[in-house]
Amino acid sequence: MMTEKAQEELEKNTGEPDAHAAKVSGLFARIVRWYDPLNRLLSMGLDQGWRKCLADAVLPGKGEGKRILDLAAGTLDVTLALRKRHPAAQVLAMDFCPPMLEYGQKKLSAQEKDFVLSVAADARALPLPDASVDGVTMAFGIRNIAPRSASFAEMARVLKPGGRACILEFGTGKNRIWLGVYNFYLKRILPLIGRLSGDADAYRYLAKTIMEFPDAEALANEMRATGFGRIYHIPLCSGIVFLHVAEKR
Repeated sequence: MMTEKAQEELEKNTGEPDAHAAKVSGLFARIVRWYDPLNRLLSMGLDQGWRKCLADAVLPGKGEGKRILDLAAGTLDVTLALRKRHPAAQVLAMDFCPPMLEYGQKKLSAQEKDFVLSVAADARALPLPDASVDGVTMAFGIRNIAPRSASFAEMARVLKPGGRACILEFGTGKNRIWLGVYNFYLKRILPLIGRLSGDADAYRYLAKTIMEFPDAEALANEMRATGFGRIYHIPLCSGIVFLHVAEKR
């Protein structure tokens, strides 16, 4: 169930977040077949290492008897990284775009399907009881959610005390990285490569969300306002990507 505070946030936006969510879901449904290969191409293969860092951070110690919630699970790349790092843990994979989850299901082995439950769900209104998961992950998804505070509040609600929410996300495109080479890449190169998917507009949208994303300190303040305690971030690749870690009090 959605928390009262999260519900209030949605109502303030007079229905815009739902329209935005539907738009984003449709965007990813259009590019689902190209999503994985373009991720490898656009990141030069670094995205797999980033996801490994995410899986390492979310659940310290052994995973036996633990449950991890993978939000914005998409084609289940993070879910598979979690399974590799924590083979004894159960993973709940949730995404607002059913075609992405359906595509990802094809990547699971028979054994992995015994430990993975995929569910189409809204990260702002999770179908889970309070304090029901030991860790939460989200890779490159939070910038597509409006308002972010509703998703952060839900993460805090479903986490057990002491549990971690670990978010992998691009750094803000407002900062110059590599003398502006990264910024040029976002504005010019990313949309051009995105044409390979047959949907250049989708990758223009993705570049725009990166350019407009808040910096790490601002994001930490947003998470702190929704009930998280200890919060820190780790820059990867000179700050092109950040691993954000927040612990529930």
